[in-house]
Amino acid sequence: MVVAEADGLRSLRTFSRSLLRLQELAQQAPPQELLQQALQTLRGLVPFDAAWWGEVSAGGVEGGPRNWLHGSIGLSRTFAQEWNELAAVDAFAQLSMHRLGGVVRERDMPPEVPEHPQVAAFSQRHGLHHCMALTAELPHSGLMFFVSVYRPQQRPEFTEAETVLFGEFVAHLLQHWHLLLQRLHSGTPGRPWDSFALAEPSGELLFAGLRISRALGEAYPGWSGTRLPPALVQALPGAPCNLAVGSKPCRLRLEPCGPLVAIRMASRHAKSPLAPRELSAAMLYAHGRSHKDIAGALGLTPATVRTYLRTAYAVLGVRNKLELVAALRAV
Repeated sequence: MVVAEADGLRSLRTFSRSLLRLQELAQQAPPQELLQQALQTLRGLVPFDAAWWGEVSAGGVEGGPRNWLHGSIGLSRTFAQEWNELAAVDAFAQLSMHRLGGVVRERDMPPEVPEHPQVAAFSQRHGLHHCMALTAELPHSGLMFFVSVYRPQQRPEFTEAETVLFGEFVAHLLQHWHLLLQRLHSGTPGRPWDSFALAEPSGELLFAGLRISRALGEAYPGWSGTRLPPALVQALPGAPCNLAVGSKPCRLRLEPCGPLVAIRMASRHAKSPLAPRELSAAMLYAHGRSHKDIAGALGLTPATVRTYLRTAYAVLGVRNKLELVAALRAV
């Protein structure tokens, strides 16, 4: 009895110190390092050999569950891409998405649901045998946030006590992450979370809402979701700027956000970034009117028209008339 009480006190102290460390990270760690460092803290509380975390959608136009961006410990660089190819038959992941906010282990799988051969081969290839996961809604984003930890076959399965510690720690982590995203998103009030993304200057994504993720997926077929497409990475140093992407143009606004870059989709109902005269000159020019014609129509000099057009090109982030036409459709 005394031994059990001593073990319980040690576990409580370890858990308390882990939460204090998590709070410290939330206040001091760079945003791009918070999740990685938090999972290393979890590793000291609940030992694991590999971990995976990030954002996932349950299905819809993608045809099945899809991972949009992620981080990992002890897993290969192709892990997320491989999982996306078999996500529709991964019953364990779908069970976790169904039980939002609850911890799921491999023993929770109904015995009448056999493991799909593709999933079995995937697990064996990556040395995943004992699994524990928690999936929760990421408010306002259209996506879910998940954390999964793994042990190989030669290690013991996760205990009941470890399951409780894991669930409580991840709940605290999700709250800290959501509060951090709220602070970073506050620079663009009124903008929907599902149309908002955050990236490092190198192009690595920290957060992306479902709508902007789908738009980038349509504009750049084969995009993996964890790192911005090359065209956007090249545009990051020029922030603040606008960029039109895709054949059905989607206009993006890139703006500095502390050490990061915020990316948001323009709304057709949002206020135009151009002044009324600049917008009128750009519209007329896009419809084939000459500088002289535009000057006569707006009561300006041709030199002023040229100035307005130069401003419009810079603000909209376009280089020629075709790109101007595409950008103006999104205004």
